Amino acid sequence: MAINVLCIGDVVGRPGRKTLANCLPELIRQRNIDFVACNAENAAGGSGLTPVIFQKLLTCGVDAVTLGDHVYRKREIIQTLETSSRIVRPANISTAAAGKKWVVVPTKSESFQVGLACVLGQMYMGQNDSPWAAMDKAMAEMPGEVKIRIVDFHAEASSEKIAMGYFLNGRASIVFGTHTHIPTADARILDGGTAVISDVGMTGPYDSVLGRRKDRVLSSLTTSMPAHYEIAMGDPRLCGVLVSVEPSTGKALAVERIEVKGPPIDGGPYDADDGFQQQQRSNNKR
Repeated sequence: MAINVLCIGDVVGRPGRKTLANCLPELIRQRNIDFVACNAENAAGGSGLTPVIFQKLLTCGVDAVTLGDHVYRKREIIQTLETSSRIVRPANISTAAAGKKWVVVPTKSESFQVGLACVLGQMYMGQNDSPWAAMDKAMAEMPGEVKIRIVDFHAEASSEKIAMGYFLNGRASIVFGTHTHIPTADARILDGGTAVISDVGMTGPYDSVLGRRKDRVLSSLTTSMPAHYEIAMGDPRLCGVLVSVEPSTGKALAVERIEVKGPPIDGGPYDADDGFQQQQRSNNKR
């Protein structure tokens, strides 16, 4: 009997969180989803994650959270990274960094165990350690009886993401890409039984430029002048990939892109929790 695993892409600010809260519980019921992995590195005001938001994601139905290059943007998440068994930091940053490189989390029924890890790309992503060596190590360290294994590859270049799928072919059940916020159309199952997709897209406002207000981004691009990229609000969607996995072998049997339109988000033209309003109020007092 196969289990259904949903991997959700970058949750962006309040629009992403509200869409997740509105759509995920019903999606879990409709599609009989046994496990939900979610990249949440943009969940707090568009950059980082807080303990309160982490707990809210779990309440919505998320089973485990991955992060990315903004892992420590909110310093208050550090204690959660050190203590919780449902969140991982990128495996290829410093060995001295806070947090777990991989975790093993039960499915919703507690019938099976799922191994989860995330890793950062190197191309256009800064000075990160080798993702290839980090994934070799994580795969070797995970208990052998844990057959269902999920890897979030948080990377910029599609070529690097595709290569990671082949690198982990037969060793991971799912390799899903995040970071670019643009869903790709290349979801497939490799010959070793690994489901791969270059990027699952974001969970957030699609009437935007990668989740940010169009007018702000266009102003910056067309004038070469700085602009504050507030989070947009329009056209919220939940995006991810749904994979059917055979639990005794960990091999993927079917893969499907998921895109669910959420209800409109109440509020102004941008996300009020992105810190912009607070900063403006502070500036006005000076």
